[in-house]
Amino acid sequence: MQAVVPWCGVTLPLEHSYAQLPERFYARLSAKPGPLPQMIAVNSELARTLGIDPDSLKSPETLALLGGRSYPETLQPIAMAYAGHQFGGFSRQLGDGRALLLGEIVNTTGQRYDVHIKGSGRTPYSRNGDGKAALGPVLREYLVSEAMHQLGVPTTRALAALSTGETVHREEAFPGGLIIRVAASHIRVGTFEYFSARGDQEAVLMLTNYAIARHAPHLLNEAEPVKLWLEWVIAKQAQLIAQWLSLGFIHGVMNTDNCAVSGETIDYGPCAFMDEFHPQCVFSAIDQQARYAWGNQPSIGHWNMTRFAETLLPLLSNDSQHALEIAQSALATFGEIFHRHYLRLFRAKFGISADATDDDGAAWIKSSLGMMADKRMDFTRFFRALTRHAEDAENRNIAAQFSSHTIAQQWLDDWKSKHNPALIEEMKQHNPVRIPRNHRIEAVIQAAYLGDFSPLEEAIMALRNPYQEIEEFRHWENAPLAHERVWQTFCGT
Repeated sequence: MQAVVPWCGVTLPLEHSYAQLPERFYARLSAKPGPLPQMIAVNSELARTLGIDPDSLKSPETLALLGGRSYPETLQPIAMAYAGHQFGGFSRQLGDGRALLLGEIVNTTGQRYDVHIKGSGRTPYSRNGDGKAALGPVLREYLVSEAMHQLGVPTTRALAALSTGETVHREEAFPGGLIIRVAASHIRVGTFEYFSARGDQEAVLMLTNYAIARHAPHLLNEAEPVKLWLEWVIAKQAQLIAQWLSLGFIHGVMNTDNCAVSGETIDYGPCAFMDEFHPQCVFSAIDQQARYAWGNQPSIGHWNMTRFAETLLPLLSNDSQHALEIAQSALATFGEIFHRHYLRLFRAKFGISADATDDDGAAWIKSSLGMMADKRMDFTRFFRALTRHAEDAENRNIAAQFSSHTIAQQWLDDWKSKHNPALIEEMKQHNPVRIPRNHRIEAVIQAAYLGDFSPLEEAIMALRNPYQEIEEFRHWENAPLAHERVWQTFCGT
């Protein structure tokens, strides 16, 4: 269903395919008074991809719509229902407690995207929350999600960020914010769990058919589409998590309700990029047991996919034992797919060939990462320094990453015996110069709290071409000083 909505000062066709599912999939919300937002960042590149004039996002019509003060009758905003395993414990009902799906845009290439507002107020799924978002988490999601896109990682994206003029109360009072994000969809593992937990197999089947048609339509005419759909989702998650690890990224809250079946990174709450490397590195203030540490993300990804497979068992076969065998066979592929991509990415980062010894270099990569952890090396700076050294052997900045010249020379001699000089371009394309470091994001947030958005503008520009050497942003390469270190990140709810 398509609604011609006067939005952003233009007539914009928003479709509502998800809203055509039965109403137990969501809650419809009518227009209600809300904040008086002010646009503080517009993603012009993404806007043009969607066929939107970036300047029109700043129009009074847009601000009225986003503030909930002027919804056209043809618009059908909904809060999506879902459940989820949160830190291993199951919650039967979660849902969009502070977000609204405005509709979907189909761009000129036929790609369908959700347009989603986060921080828009209470919904039937808010539980005891206020449905609002503080400005700090909004800016964190804007910067990190866009950085992930520029780094080549599948992700939801930020179309715009706004301040609301409200005060949001968390552990203390903060300025309020809104983010408009765009995604291939917002269907989660937890969406499937919501209906499975209620024994609503009709809804699981409808959701499965919808998701396949939207994300993997090539499977529709296959003999076993549900089996292939399960394998498709598993493969996407395995590849995604391999990319996270190769960049030193920690999602922070890999609950099943934060796991999108599209294979995109979703819900940037207490996320972070590592400074010093350690496999058990955690930043999330709520992850007290390090469940979602950097090195645990692959096993958690497999755990999440197991929960997903469980929801599909009745659709895989009428024979419960056969269904279980199909699911177990699909889940067994996760590890192989993850390790294949993990090794490919780290071989590229180190600049070693696939025909290296030790099982394609796996043992050597593991040993080298262990050395980096022991020496508490900065993950991003080490790999970029190695890239510069590979390009110019006279560049000895790599030695500064080690605690002693002897250790540096021993490791570099070993690396040189495995390094393929033909892979320098590969190294450049897999070892970013700049990442959204925690202390940089915190500086942006603190400035924004004081009404200064110039650091935000600089951050957006600095993170736009993360693999390129740009002198203007050289200071973005620096690791944090002792007093700048950010030890914990927060989800903002």
